[in-house]
Amino acid sequence: MPQIPEKIHELTVGQLSARSGAAVSALHFYESKGLISSRRTSGNQRRYTRDTLRRVAFVRAAQRVGIPLATIRDALAELPEERTPTHEDWARLSQAWRSELDERIRQLNRLRDHLTDCIGCGCLSLDSCVLSNPDDAFGERMAGSRLLVERERGRRG
Repeated sequence: MPQIPEKIHELTVGQLSARSGAAVSALHFYESKGLISSRRTSGNQRRYTRDTLRRVAFVRAAQRVGIPLATIRDALAELPEERTPTHEDWARLSQAWRSELDERIRQLNRLRDHLTDCIGCGCLSLDSCVLSNPDDAFGERMAGSRLLVERERGRRG
């Protein structure tokens, strides 16, 4: 990983990319979503403060565990004066996100455990289809592929 001398207080987008491991396009995207910010030089080039590295690391860590970018942005916006997140900030926010992650884990475990039961036919009316039709909710209304026709009508109408 390339080292940046301590005397350099601002990074180019290429330096930020190299140090953070995020693609330049991802950094531009993060900026467009308000997750990071830069200043523009007289030549209209982006310059990022060194603490942007920690913000990018924070964003990427939260993304890896499935936190939506809008939620990450809201969390970063709560920090005073848009400061860089600290270890304590991460601990507090990750605790708040824990129940959401626990629910996702439960859903993924259910998907994994019942994946072999799914025949993938799309009829959504099988009594045993716990993935697409828990508790045969669609079977109450109608059976078989007619449900797919109803869905298609709903999209067009």
